[in-house]
Amino acid sequence: MAYKYSTKMTENCAKAVGISLPISRKHGFAICKYLRGFALPDAKKFLEDVIRLKRPVPFTKFTNGLGHKPGMAAGRFPVKASSYILKLLKSVEANAQVKGLSTANLIIKHIVAQKAPGVMRSGRRQGDAKRTSIEVVVDEVRKRRVEK
Repeated sequence: MAYKYSTKMTENCAKAVGISLPISRKHGFAICKYLRGFALPDAKKFLEDVIRLKRPVPFTKFTNGLGHKPGMAAGRFPVKASSYILKLLKSVEANAQVKGLSTANLIIKHIVAQKAPGVMRSGRRQGDAKRTSIEVVVDEVRKRRVEK
């Protein structure tokens, strides 16, 4: 069965999906919300900074008891989730290159974290594993020339 995206695809788009990634859905949601609309090189640089603990991800929804970070409100450094999403962004960049799109002009049009199917477990930790599916769609934006 083919994967169905929750956004409309055009010719200038490239896509990638990470299914059942072992990351927290809360972290995935916060990262995806922040990266939506970013240029792809800027998004990759941001995630690399999060992994090196240089820039935090702002949390707007799940902030109960969450500490403030310098220069912003509540935030965290979700290193594991950032590394998985960075792999996904590199994959969508490679897919765009194969399609013949310019990787310098790519904008993250659609990125979303969704609940993935659970895993079968028995014992005390029954149904305790974190699973998140993340889909990414990038769009090539043609830069317009300004005529004088």
